[in-house]
Parts: sequence; structure tokens; C-alpha cells
Amino acid sequence: MPSHQSLTDPRRRGAVLRVVVLALLLVVSAVASLNVALPEIARDTGASQSELQWIVDAYALVFAALLVPAGAIGDRFGRRTVLAVGIGLYGAASFMALFASSAGQLIGLRALMGVGAACIMPVTLSVITTVFPPEERGRAVGTWVGVAAGGAIIGLLASGVMLEFFSWQSIFALNVVLAAAALIGTLVVVPATRDSHPPRLDPVGALLSFAGLTALVFGIIEGSERGWTDTLTAGSLAGGVLGLVAFVMWELGRSEPMLDPRNFLRRGFGAGSASLTIQFFALFGFLFLALPYLQLVQGFSPLEASAALLPMALVVMPLSRKSPAIAARAGVRVTGAIGLSLIAAGFLILATLEPGSSYWQFLAGLLPLGAGVALAGAPATTAIVASLPKEKQGVASAVNDVSRELGGALGIAVLGSLQNTQYRSDLGDSTSGLPAPVAEKAESSLAAAQQIGQDMGAGGHEFMLHAQTAFMNGFGRALIAGAAALLLGAVFVAFRAPGRAESTENAGLDLGHPAPAIGGALH
Repeated sequence: MPSHQSLTDPRRRGAVLRVVVLALLLVVSAVASLNVALPEIARDTGASQSELQWIVDAYALVFAALLVPAGAIGDRFGRRTVLAVGIGLYGAASFMALFASSAGQLIGLRALMGVGAACIMPVTLSVITTVFPPEERGRAVGTWVGVAAGGAIIGLLASGVMLEFFSWQSIFALNVVLAAAALIGTLVVVPATRDSHPPRLDPVGALLSFAGLTALVFGIIEGSERGWTDTLTAGSLAGGVLGLVAFVMWELGRSEPMLDPRNFLRRGFGAGSASLTIQFFALFGFLFLALPYLQLVQGFSPLEASAALLPMALVVMPLSRKSPAIAARAGVRVTGAIGLSLIAAGFLILATLEPGSSYWQFLAGLLPLGAGVALAGAPATTAIVASLPKEKQGVASAVNDVSRELGGALGIAVLGSLQNTQYRSDLGDSTSGLPAPVAEKAESSLAAAQQIGQDMGAGGHEFMLHAQTAFMNGFGRALIAGAAALLLGAVFVAFRAPGRAESTENAGLDLGHPAPAIGGALH
């Protein structure tokens, strides 16, 4: 363990910040980085659309479900230990993924990476808030927030560059290298700290929440292929709802709940959590749909597809720094509602895209989407953390993270399933004359349909155009549904979130000082 003197050395604290930010980047970038490789993975492994959804969602779902218990384990058994174990597990799963040859193997390994990620993310913020003194903590946490917000786009760009020269396995090779660097840095630089009064562990609550969320997402993803009245689909959806109800009842009956459901009755906590969930539902659902559109319909390379999304990041990052001040003036309810409405407007513009649409039409929807994410994101986070007392900031920070990851997992599941259902329905007429195994393969994904079209000879071009049109019909349907959810969320935030009179407290501002999350998160 580092000496007390080492913790007071600014250079040592700077080294700690660089290490934990690198570990955080590993986690955040992996949520979206594989999206850009999905068309190539589908071609190489024969993965269906639902399997592609699981390759992405297995990581996000396990990550979200284990965040709260993993943070509590770090507080109890030591943050450096849990961080090192998480990075090691993440790196080992990434190494094994280099040799994966089937969709099933990738799904399992991505779930294992999600376990590692859940150990990493909450602990990185805990380390910052325990190592940095109050006068430096705001800047350090600001760096953490910036990486958490921009990590997905960074991951997409890095993946695009790798895919320009190497196969899709190269994404996992990059993960191995970065994980090795983060693990060495953790063991050498990060101090060994733990909570002097750690929260009680709640294995039953963790199991109920994980089982409920997994069953719910499984039912949503498989419903598009098996049918929504299928016994397994309906049973999974019902089991998911029952599991989550059981989780709420269990937590209400505990004297020290892992997550007290009553907190969601607080204005800032409930509205902020709902807003973040809907934002990331929209954002990651959009990324899951947009990258195949850019690559398979527009014909962009992986790097070009990643670069095509860069304007959104160029809007999000600078505007995110100003949105807390805007929320302090106008109130979280106004800023949050406008932000969600802007995302919905971007979705409605993007829903009009067709196979022959230009990039400029895509950009016209991308810019309001980015502006909306920036305006709604930071005020929602500060509303969550400002609604709980200082000693509960660990819970607030964990719920902030869970809202993001759970929203992303549900967005991929719901919007991906809506798109897939429409695609399979619209392509049915074009595949009616094909042999059953070929027709089933074509209906499984656009990448497979294009491969089949290329082998058809005469009529192949027309078949591929029909497949692209079916894909875009599903794309539009999914985004319209996403826009409806965003507008409902905007109405909820407008009525429920803290208003201007409450904004000093609920936007986390106290005469210019940082929010409680910055001053006391995860102690």
C-alpha cells in the first residue's frame, strides 16, 4: 500500500487518475465499439440479427445488472483488489475472444467481459473520490465524466481504424493490450483503500435483479424471431416482470437495502434516472441500427462509418460542459424536456432515410440528436446525486451508471427487435421463391441477404435492393417508436423533474461549488 506521503503527492495523484481513466475507457468503449464490426461478424460467423443483438447486449446487460453489487464488493474487500480482478477478467475474456469462431462463443465471452466491466466502473470513481482532496476532486471527476460521455465514440473510431487494416478480432487484441497496461498501472500506482463502514452485501437482491433483467431482455430480443406469442418469448417476458417485482419487494423488506426503491419517489432521483434510461435507450439503440445502415446500405467502410458519427460527438462534448449552468438557470425540468425532445426530433428526421438518401440528410438528424443528449445528460445526473444526502452518494452514483447501461441494453433489444420484425416481414415476399434454408438465412440479417444476392446472378441486384428497402423500413419503424418513447419521457421530465425554483439544490450547485456527486460520491 502506498505511503501517506505518496497520496499527498500531486504527481502520484495524476498517475492514479491516468490509470483509472484508462480502465474506464476500456469499459465504456466496449459498449459500442463492436457495433462497427457487426456486418463483418455476421458474414464470418453466420450470426442472425438476434444473435448480433445478443453479442452487443450480453455485455451491456451483465454490466448493468452487476454494477451495484460490484461497487459494494469493492467498498468491502478493497478497491484496488476488485479493480485488478475486473481488469484481469476483462483482458482474459478479450484474449479468448481472439479465437472465437461462432456467435455463441462471442456472446458468452462478451458476458464475461461484462462481469469484469462491472467490477471496474464503480471502483474507478471510488478511487478518485478517496485519493483526491476536495479542492482537486471536481476537476478529477470532470475528467472521469468526460471519458464516460465520449468513450463510446472513441471506441467506435478506434475500432474503425483497426478494421480498416485488420479483421474484427483485432478489436479484442486492442482490448488485451489496453487491459494489460491498465492492470500494471493499477498494481503499481493505485492505493489500496476500502470503506471503513462498508454496506452489507445482498446476494439475493443481486440474483433477483439479474434474473429479472436477463429474462426481460431475452424475451424482447427473441420475440422478433420466435414470435411474440411464442411460449418461450411470453414466458421470458412474464418471468422478467415477476423477477423485477420480486426484487422490489425484497429490497423494501430489508433494513439495509442494496437499492431502496423508495428513492425513486424523490423528484430529482426518479426523474433523473428515467431521463438517463430513456436517453441511453435511444442512443445505443440508434448506434446499433445506424452502423449497419452506414456500412451495408450506404457502402461505407468501418472507418468511414465511425467518422460519419463524429459530428455528434463534436456537439455532445462542448455542449455537455455548459448544460449544468443552463439547467441551473432554467431548471432541470425545462432543460431535460428540451433535450429529450431534440433527440426525438433527430429520430424523426432519421426515420425518413431511404436506401438512396445522402449523408447530409443523415447529418441533419444526427446534430439535434447530439444536442439533445448534451442538454439532457448532465442535468439528469446532477438531479440524481443532489437528491440524496452525502452519505448516500455511492447509491446515487451507482444508479446513475445502472440507468445508462440498462437503458442501452433495452434500447438495443427493443429497437433492434422492432427493426428485425419489420425487416423479416417485408422481405418475406422476395424470399418466397427461394429454398427454405436460403430464405431463412436471408431473413436473418441484411448482411446474409446481400451475400445471397451476390450469388444469385440475374435478379441478384433487385433482391439486394429489396433487402435494403426492407431494412430501411424496419429502421424507420424502430426510430419512430424511439421518438415516441422520448417524447413521453420529455413529458414526464417536464412534470416531475425539479423546476427553476429548486434548481440550485437539484442541479447540484451550491454558490458555485461542485455537486455532491463530485464531493462525496462513493466514499
